[in-house]
Amino acid sequence: MLVLIKGAGDLASGAAHRLCRAGIQVVMTELAQPTAVRRTVAFCPCIYDGTAEVEGITARRAGGPAEVRAILDRGEIPVLIDPGAEIRDKLPFDALVDAVLAKRNTGTRITDAPIVLALGPGFTAGVDCHGVVETQRGHHLGRLLLTGSAAPNTGVPGPVLGYAAERVIRAPAAGVFEPLAAIGQVVKKGEPVARTAGKTALAGLDGMVRGMLPAGLAVTEGMKAGDIDPRCDPDYCRTISDKARAIAGGVLEGVLFLERTRAKRNFISALGCGGDLRTSAR
Repeated sequence: MLVLIKGAGDLASGAAHRLCRAGIQVVMTELAQPTAVRRTVAFCPCIYDGTAEVEGITARRAGGPAEVRAILDRGEIPVLIDPGAEIRDKLPFDALVDAVLAKRNTGTRITDAPIVLALGPGFTAGVDCHGVVETQRGHHLGRLLLTGSAAPNTGVPGPVLGYAAERVIRAPAAGVFEPLAAIGQVVKKGEPVARTAGKTALAGLDGMVRGMLPAGLAVTEGMKAGDIDPRCDPDYCRTISDKARAIAGGVLEGVLFLERTRAKRNFISALGCGGDLRTSAR
């Protein structure tokens, strides 16, 4: 199978990693300036650096369909600067996963591929996609929904050791972002961690910086720019999170379940019209 994933942030990358480990080829698309905070566990940094590696799997920036095929042949993940996912019309994708996490549908249609999945709120299974994967922490995290929508966005991140909103570093003003703390660095509550347009963002708790936007990125006031983890475990900075793994499981389930359902439907259709069963089974 060949799967297209829109977005290459940490949650999208967790899904891509799971699919690749299952033997499914993956192509990803991104913005020209990715805004993923958890850059050490995302494939989007290859847009800046040429390559990125997450837990033994490598992604490589691609310029077009020919480069995509060459990168796939190397067993790597091609990532294109392609915000509109125009590549979907140029290669025979079996499935498309909208992992942009925009909290709304930015243009994905149920007709974009034989199987269309979406992560989080803003989508309705059976309307603009075939399945939705729940992204809100809690009992249903990673659940595949074949009807209805994911839980609405609360605007507050899930709590870790009792901390929720305090974990997020936000840009203090619009302008060019300047990090003052590095990923993996331990900080104290009230310590300066980032600066924009002369204004400083302070740490909301004691902990380890788990994510941070790169220097030089244009940001808007209040934009999520970093993440502090109160558990202070360096391993959490360089490995896929529990949330991303749960969502990845829902994506893998959705791709395989809907592919099997599609194959069964085609098989039954061939039986009804006297088709070649061997061809239908394939």
